[in-house]
Amino acid sequence: MGNHVHLLIETGRIPLSKILQGINQSYTIYFNRKYRTVGHLFQGRYKAILCDRDKYLLALTKYIHLNPIRANIIRSLVEYPWSSFPAYIGKAPKGIVNTDRILRMFSENRAEARRLLLDFMNDGKVMKKEEVYSTIDQRLLGDDDFVEKVINKYDGEIRKEKRKRGESLFDIANAIEEFSGVSLEGIRAMSKSRKNSTGRALLSIIASEYGYSGQEIADFIRRDPAIVTRHIKEKGNLKAEKQKVIHILDGMNKR
Repeated sequence: MGNHVHLLIETGRIPLSKILQGINQSYTIYFNRKYRTVGHLFQGRYKAILCDRDKYLLALTKYIHLNPIRANIIRSLVEYPWSSFPAYIGKAPKGIVNTDRILRMFSENRAEARRLLLDFMNDGKVMKKEEVYSTIDQRLLGDDDFVEKVINKYDGEIRKEKRKRGESLFDIANAIEEFSGVSLEGIRAMSKSRKNSTGRALLSIIASEYGYSGQEIADFIRRDPAIVTRHIKEKGNLKAEKQKVIHILDGMNKR
């Protein structure tokens, strides 16, 4: 992307930190030599999420490959020179990309697998950003069984901090609209009406309790994180309203 890269990596014996350290160093050396610059190239540490391969491999492959289209950089998947997708459909060399695992999930016949992969990529069903980052302890993406296995394997290295229910920010917004009549558009609007302000406060409070960070909530409602923090501090004033919205969320899960 413009200022970051998304990598879907399956690790073996070599730790992920070592892999990314090698990528960082080698690419920085290449970049500095080519453009005659010096110093660090990447800002900050990488963010890693350990994912349940069986459940999320295809969904994350699609999410990453569609990123340039969502960002309005390209219109067609094969146009982006920094994407691995052309390698999957035989339009570019595979290089270090292992395309076989994904293609065999569609068919053992290579031509048929590529056709089905294209259909899958263009079916309009994509994980939302908030689903990708709806993690446990900001590091694990998977169901409860997957989380338990990881925690047991690493014996407490990963802090168990489960989502209470796993509702998306859109689910929370829909519940608030059902409760108060304030739509997501109203929550995001610049209007300072009491009704819209209460809707923003409720979303901030409830989303915080469901494990979303202040920055994630701020990005969703298009406000400064300081405003979200202020809303969360007001939760004692909206205790009854909060419980009613959560009750609606519980009902949505049973429909």
